[in-house]
Amino acid sequence: LFQRGDGGLVLGRPPVTDNSPLRVGKGSAYEGGVRVPLIVKWPGVIAPGSRSSEPVISVDYFPTIAAAVGVSGDLPPHLDGVSLLPVLRSGASLERDAIFWHYPHYHPGGATPYSAVRTGDFRLVQFFEDGRWELYNLKNDIGEQVDLSSTEPDKARQLAAKLDAWRRSVNAQMPTPNPDWDGN
Repeated sequence: LFQRGDGGLVLGRPPVTDNSPLRVGKGSAYEGGVRVPLIVKWPGVIAPGSRSSEPVISVDYFPTIAAAVGVSGDLPPHLDGVSLLPVLRSGASLERDAIFWHYPHYHPGGATPYSAVRTGDFRLVQFFEDGRWELYNLKNDIGEQVDLSSTEPDKARQLAAKLDAWRRSVNAQMPTPNPDWDGN
């Protein structure tokens, strides 16, 4: 499993970690900032040494734990995550359309505010400072080196609409200028 969370820190000389072939690291909008391995041990349920490349995200933990202890029917109707039990028990794929990130603030490592969506092999990132969109096919370009937003504009628009709809559905707080910021 690859948990979508916080990648390794790449600050300092030499860097503390190396996220190759992923781009950048902790706090960034790219895979190096959001892709980390997830290790789960559950004797009697998860086969030792089993592996999955199913993308998951931290909001999946709550519904997974709830389902594991038998309270999944009592979950809030608008829960963002999904139970990982099918993946953990049998290696099945999750039946979800997309994973979303919303990072409306700055990171001390230099990352700027962004939102992103991943659907299948495609990942679209919107950067709020300059409004640019970047589209990547992670199957063909895990290092996010080739921005496809101009060569696949229909795919970029489709994912942008999905991201916008998701942000509205969760009432995502958008970044706003700080009137007291003086640049020093």
